[in-house]
Amino acid sequence: MALRNPINREVVRLAVPSILANITVPLVGIVDTAIAGHLGNATLIGGIAIGTMLFDLLYWNMGFLRVGTGGITAQAYGRGDMKAAIGTFSQGIATAMVVSMLVLAIQWLFAEGMLLLVDTSPEVEQVARQYFFIRVWGAPATLSLFVFKGWFIGMQNTVYPMIVDLWVNIVNMIASWLLSFYTPMGIAGVAVGTLIAQWTGLLLAVMLMRRKYHDLLQSTTIFLSMRWKFFKQFFSINSQLFLRSVLMLVVYEGFTIFAARFGDVELAVSSVMMHLLLLFSYFVDGFAYAGEALAGRFIGEQNRKGLDDTVKYVFLWGAVIGLFSTLAYAVFPRSIIGILTDNAEVIGASERYLFWLLLMPLLSCVAFIWDGLFIGATASRPLMICMVFSAAGFIAAFYLCEAPFGAQALYIAYFVHLIIRSAFLSGAARRNVWGKIVKVEKDDDFIAE
Repeated sequence: MALRNPINREVVRLAVPSILANITVPLVGIVDTAIAGHLGNATLIGGIAIGTMLFDLLYWNMGFLRVGTGGITAQAYGRGDMKAAIGTFSQGIATAMVVSMLVLAIQWLFAEGMLLLVDTSPEVEQVARQYFFIRVWGAPATLSLFVFKGWFIGMQNTVYPMIVDLWVNIVNMIASWLLSFYTPMGIAGVAVGTLIAQWTGLLLAVMLMRRKYHDLLQSTTIFLSMRWKFFKQFFSINSQLFLRSVLMLVVYEGFTIFAARFGDVELAVSSVMMHLLLLFSYFVDGFAYAGEALAGRFIGEQNRKGLDDTVKYVFLWGAVIGLFSTLAYAVFPRSIIGILTDNAEVIGASERYLFWLLLMPLLSCVAFIWDGLFIGATASRPLMICMVFSAAGFIAAFYLCEAPFGAQALYIAYFVHLIIRSAFLSGAARRNVWGKIVKVEKDDDFIAE
């Protein structure tokens, strides 16, 4: 695809660093599992898996700290309102601190409550508790990094998030390995390694911000940005994004919960299939982030041509990734499944679901890229409403199809949820994305109404 168009070059410039950072994400889970597998038996692997699941449940719903900060900041950047941009950062960090203190306060209740819902052996529970109660002390760093990442993206800077993500992931892998095998910590070293990675990642993010944005940090104070008239829209947008995250969790965790109804083999197959369905998202998300940053910027600038070109090019790149993914799944299905498992029974059982891999990539790209554009437009309400219908459609489709189609109902339900997301956001885009291009009055507020 030619890069002569300056907007297309900007899309690629913003997307590539995010893609490079995303590629390291699955390596962390692989290394953690490998450490557990070499230290002992399946108990350690299961304990790390359960402990990691607890954090997935905990932090998934905190994703609003990144997406809300990114969209608001991008629009402030487009308006040239750096006072609003740094004010949004202050609000995000303050929110992250409050939420992390709450997480630390309820850590015991959360862990024990969730473990009551998971049917595991006492040995696995013991490992999961040990892992959780060490790693939870990284909550302030982890949630603050969500804000830093969103703010950097909003400031049209995806290189700094890439640097921080690569640092966190690489330090996590190295520290976990060294502490587990070369100190008396054993499996606890995995959690301590993650803790070290998160806190040193936060330190790196602070250093990078001071290096490039030192002057902005002098332009406001955290006390000024906490005044209610500046904070209320930040809170309103992020509360809607929080509810959206909860509803997305209904779909993605519901997929696993429903799969367990069909036995261990189908549960394993569903895990493999979901990983494959989301594998290309590491690439698509890079362009969704680019769409988020540029849509927010051009809405802030009130630049209709820039917004039009952004939408066109992020969808073109999304289509390229979707087509390549479909082609790879069509030509090398068993080889790709073999990357995730060598269990002959699971591979064999997966074959009857392979055609879904040909249907979903392009549809998923539409939903994921619209997500980024709506976030850049700070259109949080339609994103939330969309997920209400999508989650309801997912649950209804599963129960309607379970009796006649068995385990195929899982994939039908997921497909229905994607259709609803794609159709709803496509229909709502004219009003909620392009509709943001209107004449706005500039004032001294941190966030334009």
